Amino acid sequence: MPKKEVKNNNKKDKKENSKNKKSFFKDFKAELKKVVWPTPKQLVNNTVAVITIVLITAAIVFVLDLAFESLNKYGVDKVKESITQIDEQSTDNTTTDENVNSSENTVNNTADSTTDNTENTGNVTENIAE
Repeated sequence: MPKKEVKNNNKKDKKENSKNKKSFFKDFKAELKKVVWPTPKQLVNNTVAVITIVLITAAIVFVLDLAFESLNKYGVDKVKESITQIDEQSTDNTTTDENVNSSENTVNNTADSTTDNTENTGNVTENIAE
């Protein structure tokens, strides 16, 4: 494209943009005139209705929050109790198992030391015989 045509197109675009801006504001004013504005009485009634609905919703959310919080605490307490009971039972079982294991270890250690003593006695007897 030649430079003159580009300049002419730019000028046309600028004119169209300014026309669009002017027409936009004219259309905007025309639309605002078509708006049906509420009367002061309607405005007060609508405002009271909105505030009332917001307060009722807030109260419902508050009550539900308290209810779920108390249920959560109750549930957590129940879970803690059951875990404590399970821990106590496992501790009792572990203690019993440990006592059995320590008894077995004592018996095994006694048997091992008896075997060691017998071997040592045999070695002493051999040393004496020599």
